[in-house]
Amino acid sequence: MNLEQTILLLVEQALQHLYGEEIYQNPLQVQKTRKEFEGDMTVVLFPLVKSLRKSPEQIGKEIGDYLLNSSSVIESYNVVKGFLNLKIGVQYWLEKLNEIFQQKDFWKVIPDENADLMMIEYSSPNTNKPLHLGHVRNNLLGWSIAQIQEANGWKVVKTNLVNDRGIHICKSMLAWKLFGNGETPQSSGLKGDHLVGKYYVLFDQAYKQQVKELVEKGWNEEEAKKSAPLMQEAQKMLLAWENNDPEVRKLWETMNGWVYEGFNETYRKLGINFDKIYYESETYLVGKKIVEEGLANGIFYRRPDGSVWADLREEGLDEKLLLRSDGTSVYMTQDIGTAKVRYDDFPIKKMVYVVGNEQNYHFQVLSILLDKLGFEWGKSLVHFSYGMVELPDGKMKSREGTVVDADDLIDEMLRTARDTSEELGKLDGCSPEEIENIVRMVALGALKYFILKVDPRKNMTFNPKESIDFNGNTGPFIQYTHARIRSVLRKADEQSISFGKVNNLHLLLSEKERYLIQLLTEFPEVVKEAGNEFNPALIANFLYELVKEYNQFYHDYSILKEENTDLRNFRLVLSSAIAEVIKNGMALLGIEVPERM
Repeated sequence: MNLEQTILLLVEQALQHLYGEEIYQNPLQVQKTRKEFEGDMTVVLFPLVKSLRKSPEQIGKEIGDYLLNSSSVIESYNVVKGFLNLKIGVQYWLEKLNEIFQQKDFWKVIPDENADLMMIEYSSPNTNKPLHLGHVRNNLLGWSIAQIQEANGWKVVKTNLVNDRGIHICKSMLAWKLFGNGETPQSSGLKGDHLVGKYYVLFDQAYKQQVKELVEKGWNEEEAKKSAPLMQEAQKMLLAWENNDPEVRKLWETMNGWVYEGFNETYRKLGINFDKIYYESETYLVGKKIVEEGLANGIFYRRPDGSVWADLREEGLDEKLLLRSDGTSVYMTQDIGTAKVRYDDFPIKKMVYVVGNEQNYHFQVLSILLDKLGFEWGKSLVHFSYGMVELPDGKMKSREGTVVDADDLIDEMLRTARDTSEELGKLDGCSPEEIENIVRMVALGALKYFILKVDPRKNMTFNPKESIDFNGNTGPFIQYTHARIRSVLRKADEQSISFGKVNNLHLLLSEKERYLIQLLTEFPEVVKEAGNEFNPALIANFLYELVKEYNQFYHDYSILKEENTDLRNFRLVLSSAIAEVIKNGMALLGIEVPERM
C-alpha cells in the first residue's frame, strides 16, 4: 500500500468514526503537499463542507486531532484554509526505507505465466537508406516503452517491421545497376546501408534532371514525373520483383543483405534488439488477399483503371487507395497483412505501433479498415504517436541537407563525451578499458536521456553538446551521481563499515532525508503511470528530481564521517537504495550507469 492509499484509509476511518458512514458519498482527495507548506500529504476538505455543514478549518482540526491520537503514521498536522496538511512520522519513513532496501524489486510487477501479451513495433526502417535521427528517437522510445511495460507486468514481444519491398527499394536497385559498376561495401569501405543510401540519392538526382529536361521540352510537371524514363524503369522493376523475376530478386536479396548488416551494427551501438522481425516482402501477399476478399464482399470497390479503394467518407475521412491499377500493393495493404500474420503468430492483447505523428491518419485508417474487415482487434490497436526531432541548426551531417545520419550522430556523441570527460577529469585514474567503457556509457546515456526526458508527443530539438553536461537535467549528471554513491559505498567497505536494515526507528531525520525516502516510495507509481501513458519522460524527470535532491543532501550532510553510528547506517542504507533506484530507472530508459567515474 502506498502513502496515498494509507492516508485515504486513515481519513476514511476518521470520517466514519467522527461523522458516520454517510460521508462516503463525497469523494476524498489526497495529494502531495505543496513545497511552500509544511507537511507530506494534503487532504482537500472542500468536498466535505456541504454534507458536514461545518467550516473546512473545523473539519480539518477534528480529523487532524483524531489522526494524531489514533495513528502512529501521523506526526503532526496543520490546516490552511480548505487543506489539511499531514506530516508523516519518522517511523513510517524508516519502515518504508527498510522495505525498499531489502526488496530490490519493490518497484515492479512480477508477471505470472497468465500475464497478457503486448506487442510493440518500433524502428520499421526502409531498406533504401541508413537509419537517421528520427529512427533514433523511434528506437529509443520503443525500447524504453517495452522495458516499462514489462515492469508493469505485461509479457512483451518487441517487433520490427522492415519495409524491404516497394518502389523506393527499386529506385536504389536501379541506380546501382545503372551507375554502380559492381561496387560493394567491401570495395567501397562503406557500411552496407550507407552504400545503398548513396544509390537512392543518385537515383533522385538523375530522376530530377530527367524531369527538368522534360519540363523544358514543354511537358507539364506532373506528366514529366510519371513519364521520366528512370521512374518508368523503376516501376517495371517493381512489377518484375512481384513476378519473381530471378535477376531482380537476386539483386534485391544482395542489396538488402548489405543493408541488414549495416542496420544491425547501428542497433548494436544503440543497445537495441527485437524478439521478432517481420518483413513486408513476406506479408504483403497476405494483405493483397485480404483486400481482394474485402473487394469480393463489397467492403471495397474497384475503379475503372483497375485500382482498389476503400470509401471512408461515412467515417468523416476520404477514399483510400489499397491496390494500384497495376495490382501492386501500398503501405496500407501491407500493414493489413502484417497485422493478420502477427495475430496468427501471437495471442496479442494489445498491439502498439511506435510511429511518428506524421502517420496519425494512416493508423486511424488502418484501425477502421481492420474493423470493417471483421478483425475484432482492429479498434484496439494503439498508435503511439511521437513528435519530430531535429538538431539546433537542422543538421549535423547530411546527404541532402536535411537527413541526420544515426551513425554520424553516435560518432559525434562519442567524440564529445570523450572530450568533455577528459576536460573535467572524469577519466583520471581509469584504465584504457575503463575509459572506453565510460565514454560509451556517457555518450549513449547523454543521447538517450536527452531524447527520452522530453514528452514524446512533443517535437524536440536535440543538442549534442548540451546533452553531455555533468550538471543539470542530463544523463551524465545522473550517471555521475550513481558513480559517486558507489564510491561512497566502496569506501565504507574499505573502512570495514558495514551497514544493513535500520533498527533504530526513532532517528531524528532532516527534512531532506525524509523527502528522499518519500521520493523512493513514489518510484513504483511513476513506473505505473509511465506505462499507462506510454511516457518514459516521467521516469527520466523523476530520476533527475531524485538525483538533484540527493546531491544537495550529499553536500550538506556527512555520511562516512557521521559519528552517530545509527545515523551513519541510515545514510548508507538510504544512499544504497537511491543508487539501486537510479540504476533500475535508467535501465528502463535503456541507459547503463558506471560504477566509477
